[in-house]
This record gives sequence, C-alpha cells and structure tokens, in this order.
Amino acid sequence: MPVMALDVGTKRIGVAVADPSESFALPVAVLERTNLRADLERIADLARDYEAGEIVVGDPLRLSGERGPAAVQIDRFVEQLGKRFTGPIHRVDERLTTAQAQKALIAADVSRAKRKTIVDKMAAALILETFLARRRRSGQTLP
Repeated sequence: MPVMALDVGTKRIGVAVADPSESFALPVAVLERTNLRADLERIADLARDYEAGEIVVGDPLRLSGERGPAAVQIDRFVEQLGKRFTGPIHRVDERLTTAQAQKALIAADVSRAKRKTIVDKMAAALILETFLARRRRSGQTLP
C-alpha cells in the first residue's frame, strides 16, 4: 500500500504520495487549513483515495534538534490523526524542507505566486523522500 506524507503548517497542509515501488515521492495536493476536524477528514479521504497504508508526518524540530512549541502542536495533530487513520503514522525530521523546496522552485524560475501554491506539497515530497531513503537504507521491505 502506498505511503502518504504530510507537511503540516498553520495555514496549509502539503500532501505527497509514493509510487507503488516506493522509488519516488509525488507532490499531490495542498489543503488550506480550516479546523482540525475538517482537516483530518480531508486527510483521511485522501488516504482512502490513494489507498495509503502509512502516513509520514513532518516533525518540525528546532535547528538545535530540540522539540519546541511547533513540535508539540504536531504531537497533538498526530494523536488526533491516529484516531482517524488506522495504519502506522511515522514522524520524520522536517527541518529546512520548506526552505529547500523554495530554493528548488526559485532555481526553476517559478513565480512567487505559483511557489506559494505548490511549496507545501513539494516540502511534503521532500519529507516522504527522506522517509523512503531511510527505509531503503535500513533494508526494510514493503508491507
């Protein structure tokens, strides 16, 4: 079953999914945040649509590696997500993924307006690629 990744921000949630062979991540959607219940419902719908068996959530650690207020908020988000999604939920350090996505889009000469609409799903793809690479290195097999 495919893996889906989330880059959860205060205004938007970027979504990416892995191809069936888990070779690469595809950015698929940006959800505008409304309220937690509606956000979780849309994520659960996407997980069903993409037949995701696992979800990876970006963990916004501080540059020092410590857990700050943003990480505590994500802890609560993941706890609520676990009530709506029955598969495994993994956490991946997401430090600098949004900045990395922004740099890649600027290098590709994507306009500022267009970057705003896609940077979050690009960040989700980077989070997912980190997870997939770690899984490959550990020799973990597909479920």
